[in-house]
Amino acid sequence: MSRYSAILFDLDGTIADSAPGITATLAYTFEKLGVPIPPPAELLKWVGPPIMDSFRDLAGFDREESERALDIYRERYLDQGAYDATAYAGVGPIIRRISEAGVPMSLATSKPEKPATLILEHFGLARFFDEITGASEDEVRSAKADVIEEALRRLRARGADLSNTIMIGDRSHDVHGAAAHGIPTIFVRWGYGSPAEEVGSIVAVDTPEQLEEQLFDAEESAA
Repeated sequence: MSRYSAILFDLDGTIADSAPGITATLAYTFEKLGVPIPPPAELLKWVGPPIMDSFRDLAGFDREESERALDIYRERYLDQGAYDATAYAGVGPIIRRISEAGVPMSLATSKPEKPATLILEHFGLARFFDEITGASEDEVRSAKADVIEEALRRLRARGADLSNTIMIGDRSHDVHGAAAHGIPTIFVRWGYGSPAEEVGSIVAVDTPEQLEEQLFDAEESAA
């Protein structure tokens, strides 16, 4: 049996290696704006956090510049970038097992729900989630704590037991966003986070097999 009553999953860096599509779309966006394209290592910092925060904090854009950049980015990402991603081997079977066990499950991503849904459908995983919760189209809901709040609201409306909920993610904003609601986080090390970002998680795992061991009782994970 699952050790948790409900499970929340991050997307980028947790379920999918979506960095190639994101960084390529960012490079395209900067080129269209006529500004220098950051080096690849810098672009990786954009993978995971809310994109409007990154336009502000990493690119130094004001609100008007950020909104223009977002329009360019979204059109290109929905057309091409969203599909330039790879599902991490071993994560899909865990998601299916959670669904088959009847454990309520929601995506909780800072990516808007439309591209998040496209990615999950592309990998054949969308049908296993009770809810696909992400940033709102206007980016008003984009902070991870706000996304998690909405995911919990939707699961609660379904009658889910949220008394023992867990978050699974790869960045510090997953850990902090979940903690804002009293929810612990299992930190996955195959994503984009640094070791320092693990601080505050209840455990960090290196492989999907280790994640499975954390989610299921020994008899179940060995089945």
